[in-house]
Amino acid sequence: MPGRPTTPDRTDTPDPGPASGAPRPPDDVTELLLLELHHTTDPDDRQRLRSEVVASFLALADGLAHRYAGRGVDREDLEQVARTALVVAVERYRPDSGTRAGFVAFAVPTITGELKRHFRDCGWMVRPPRRLQELRAEVSVAEEGLRHRHGREVTVSEVAELVGCSPGDVRSARSTSSGFRPTSLDAPVPMGGTEADRLADDEDAFGRLEVGIDLREAVAALGARDRAVVRLRFVEELTQSQIGTALGVSQMQVSRILARILGDLRGTLAADAA
Repeated sequence: MPGRPTTPDRTDTPDPGPASGAPRPPDDVTELLLLELHHTTDPDDRQRLRSEVVASFLALADGLAHRYAGRGVDREDLEQVARTALVVAVERYRPDSGTRAGFVAFAVPTITGELKRHFRDCGWMVRPPRRLQELRAEVSVAEEGLRHRHGREVTVSEVAELVGCSPGDVRSARSTSSGFRPTSLDAPVPMGGTEADRLADDEDAFGRLEVGIDLREAVAALGARDRAVVRLRFVEELTQSQIGTALGVSQMQVSRILARILGDLRGTLAADAA
């Protein structure tokens, strides 16, 4: 029969359902795009290639999402989860790894696994605004891609730069995760007792508030450069090397500056407590 033969590697690939996006490109075209994405380091080229591949496979992601519709989760939410997982699959896939299965065989279990995980772990107890829900998905994808690329945990500033938002927005998006599965009041805490006991400890809460006020005043009393270092390290979460680049000093000098600042702050807080 004329036409391209179906290889054994494709026989178990689920039918994505009716197309809802651009026609899916031939596998060899996809592999070439993914190979170029894997090897290029230019941010604009990476964004263009990633968007092209993702747009071509939206029908696949949506089709898998629709299989889970009618189970108590909004269809739009399912599509968002599936599309986010598709982006993750594009970032993780290695076209030159030697496998013959191809991208679809890699993407399908990635997407279905994320959909199943969504049903298992995710049920909003406190539903944040839609904007934060969507930003949370973008932040998760960005963090995953950056970790894979750099082989380490990434900073808030790195994620914010990739997503195109402020560090504060990244932290807000991260905080929405607590709306999925809030900590049980019966959960044990390291110092003994339960979370309910800790929250009921008014004296401890007031103590933390006083320390927080004292610390803010101590930081405000620092010099301009020291305040900048504190902000870059503990608010923007830059590494010492990144701070050094911003200030025009070495990483070792930043380390010494931080040690001195922390020593000064400890001394100030100890004096206030005396």
